[in-house]
Amino acid sequence: MFKKFSACLIIIVFTIWGCNPKPANVYKVVKIKDGDTIGLLSADKHTLTVRLAEIDCPEKSQAFGQAAKKFTSDICFGKDVTLIGNTQDRYGRTVAMVILTDGTNGNYQLVKNGFAWQYKKYSQSAELASLEQQARANKLGLWQDANPTPPWEFRHGQQPAKKHYNKY
Repeated sequence: MFKKFSACLIIIVFTIWGCNPKPANVYKVVKIKDGDTIGLLSADKHTLTVRLAEIDCPEKSQAFGQAAKKFTSDICFGKDVTLIGNTQDRYGRTVAMVILTDGTNGNYQLVKNGFAWQYKKYSQSAELASLEQQARANKLGLWQDANPTPPWEFRHGQQPAKKHYNKY
């Protein structure tokens, strides 16, 4: 009798535990737009575009841009994440650190493995600077190139020329 009761109790506990919804601050990664921009789905089925804070990955059309996108996909696509920070950039994206359920900081992993720069304009992190220096020293990812072009310089070079119109 006790065995049947115990078995039923275990089944009930696991059924209730398994039906609990995700906490409001946990999101599922449903889209990888590029190395440092992802799409998330909240527990209440709202979508959110997140720009990974403090880092800058090569643009998709730049050397290592596709590799950065693939690395981001490999570490977080389809997984649950939480966010640290929730400011918005001028494009309406949430800017945040992306933390995997095992505690791994996705932003830092991109820099550590040579698929992103520390975006010093927006980051003062000594840990992130150290991770970038280690990746450079070990020639990981984009640091295999002798002189990789930072994405902020690449984007500046991609600006279309302004047209000047004569009033007359």
